[in-house]
Formats: sequence, C-alpha cells, structure tokens
Amino acid sequence: MKLVLERREMLSPMLRFSAPVASIGVALFVAGFFLLASGVNPLLAYREIIVEALGSGYGLSETLVKATPLIFAGLGVSLAFRMQIWNIGAEGQIYMGAMGATWVALFSGIHNHWLMLLAMFVAAFLCGGLWAGVAGILRAYWQVNEVIVTLLMNYIAILGVDYLVYGPWKDPNGFNFPLTAQFSDAARLTEYFNTRMHSGFFLALFCALVLYVFMERTVWGYEIKVIGNNQNAAQYAGMNTRTAIFAVLFLSGAIAGIAGFSEVAGLQHRLQHGISPGYGYTAIIIAWLAKRSAIGVVIVAFLMGVILVGGDSLQIMWQLPVAFVYAFQGLILFFLLAADFFIIYRLKLIRGSSHV
Repeated sequence: MKLVLERREMLSPMLRFSAPVASIGVALFVAGFFLLASGVNPLLAYREIIVEALGSGYGLSETLVKATPLIFAGLGVSLAFRMQIWNIGAEGQIYMGAMGATWVALFSGIHNHWLMLLAMFVAAFLCGGLWAGVAGILRAYWQVNEVIVTLLMNYIAILGVDYLVYGPWKDPNGFNFPLTAQFSDAARLTEYFNTRMHSGFFLALFCALVLYVFMERTVWGYEIKVIGNNQNAAQYAGMNTRTAIFAVLFLSGAIAGIAGFSEVAGLQHRLQHGISPGYGYTAIIIAWLAKRSAIGVVIVAFLMGVILVGGDSLQIMWQLPVAFVYAFQGLILFFLLAADFFIIYRLKLIRGSSHV
C-alpha cells in the first residue's frame, strides 16, 4: 500500500475558485500561531486590521494609496505571466520608473502642469520598460533565464537610485537625508478629500481596464496566450515569438515603472531611499492570486492594501515588527503554490493493483 501522485483528468472550476480562498484561510490560521507566540490574540488582531483599513474614511483612503502601486506592479507582472514569462523584477522596474519621472521633474525645465505630468509618465514608462526589456532580449535571442536576470537587476536599480539620492541628486537643504529636492507643484498629481489619495489610483483603474481589453478582446492578447501555452505551435502558426517575448517584458516593466511615477508624483513628491517597500515582490503574489486577470489584480491589490494598512496598526498597538506583514504575504504565496499543485494533481492510495 502506497500513496502516489496522479494528474487529474479534468480540472474542476469549483476547485480552481476554492483553492486560492482556502490558501488565504490556511495562511491566516498559520499566522495566528505567530501572533499567539507574540502574545497577541489572532482574532483581535485580524479585527483590528479590518477596522483600521476599512472602518473610516481615512483608513479607506490609506488602503487605496497602498493599493495604487500594487495595482500597477501586479498588472505588469500578470501580463508577463500570461506568456509564461516570469518577471520577478517589478521592484527594480518601479525604482527605474521613479528615477525617470524624477529626472523630468527636477531637470526638464517644464512648467506646464499637464505637459510635466505627461513627460514624467512617458519617462517612467520608458525607463521601466527598457529595464525589463534587457531581460526580454536575453530571453528571446539567447534563452537566458529571465527569472535570474530580472531578480538580479532589482539590486542594480535599487542601488543605482541610492547612489543618486545619496550623491548627485541629494537635496542640499535636506538635513543630510538621502532624498532629492521636493517637486514643484507642476510635477504633482492631484490629491482628493484632504487625504493622501491621488489621481494615480484612477490611472491604475484605467490601466487595468485597458489591459483587460488588450488581453481579452484583441488579436495581440490572443497571441500572447497562444505563445504562453505552446511556443512551438505559435512559431509554426507564423507568430514572431522573439518580438513578442521582448514586447511583453517591455510592457510588463513599463507598467511597473508607472507605479514609480505614481509614488513620486502622487505621494512622496521627491525621490528618496526605499521609495518602494517591496511592492514589486508583493505584486508576484497578487498576480498569482488573481490568476493573471487584470480585474482580479485590482481586487487582490485592494486586499493587500488592507493587510498593509492594518499591519501598520498592529505595529503601533502591539509593537509587532513590520516583518510580520511580509511573513504573512510569504505564507499566502507558499500555500497558494501548494494549492495550485493540488489543483493539477491528487494523491491516491494504492493497495496492491487497485486504486482507492
């Protein structure tokens, strides 16, 4: 008698829906033990997360502020995932987008508000896209693993931005902090309701809508799916897979780069050390939970925003370290990957020659 893994003949739609939900439930259960070990009641902690993130207008606005860069980065990552291209470099692409937008804000000499924002947007789009495009060229022409390239390029981008804010772009009036001078009013996105919520959130929703239409209603979106499912068949059908791989990674990085533009123009109003506290890595979880759906990314990014805002309150109320929030995100990804495995495979008990 032994246990064997067997591939499921049919993938149940109910199982596909319930597995991610169960993954989050199990992650909450396991995280509860970490809370108990810290002397915190898990039920009270989870209640505090919901109340802090959604229980007031201010809390909701902060949740939307956190969700904004997560939507952009999640959309970028999910686009690459659609082609079975694993972009792990959204974090670095956010930094590059922020750097490009900051250069325009500080050194372009543009004074018109709309022209300034457009130039910052384009710069962030190109910087993020070209940064990811390096991995696209290496993968398309020389089959270099894009996971390694995009991951390692994160460190180059982050340290490159650090060089700028500690060095040539450092604000001489910034009391020696690693940050640039503040942007002019022309380089700032509009804020709403006397909160930190800004136009970047609505831009993120628009981007999600455009990406949904692109993926679900256009020939190019169909080709991306075909190439992702079977690259050899796509080549046989006459699709230019090399160009498609580069284009998808470029667009993936470009969308993540817009998150950098949103952060510096809408929230920080300057470039500074640690402009992204891991949004690019959280985007991987978001894309996976959303099943690479643009609409799903918006929903999951909002839920992650709830966790981030609620996690801040846990730090204040119970002095929990910020690492708890990132550990919780890691648990979600771990159990999500396990759930995906059991969607495709199942365990069967074999006795003799018969299956049970």
